[in-house]
Amino acid sequence: MSWTRRSVGLLVAAAVVMSVAACTAEGGGGGGASCVAQYTYQDITYQDVGNVEFTPRKKLGVATEPPCDDSGDRDKGEEPAGLTGTAYEVDGFSPEVAIAVGDTPETARFFAVSSDSEFPPEVQKLIDNS
Repeated sequence: MSWTRRSVGLLVAAAVVMSVAACTAEGGGGGGASCVAQYTYQDITYQDVGNVEFTPRKKLGVATEPPCDDSGDRDKGEEPAGLTGTAYEVDGFSPEVAIAVGDTPETARFFAVSSDSEFPPEVQKLIDNS
C-alpha cells in the first residue's frame, strides 16, 4: 500500500471518529443529557428557537444564561457563573413572549418562552413560516 493511500485512509478514519464523537458530545444518541440554549431576562426563561427571520428592536437590558450541568459532575452547592448577553425587543412580540439575545442586534438570536417544549402560537407561526 502506498504512502498516499495510507494517509487518505487515516484521514477518512479520523473524520469518522470525529463525527461520532461530535454526535455523542451533542447528546445525539449516547443517552446523555444535553442542555438547551436558554437565557433568563426579568425572571422569565427563554429557549433558543433556531433559524427564524426576525427584527430586533431596542435594547432591553442584560439576559443571563442559566447554569447547565449536562455532565452531572458538578458539586450540588457549586453554581457556575452564567454567560450574559444583551436582550433586545423583537418586532411583533411582547418581551413576555420573545426576545433576541446577542452582543449586537445583528448577531442576536431569537429566544421565546416555552412550556413542555411548545412555543406560544405566535412564535410557532413564525417558525412554520421560516
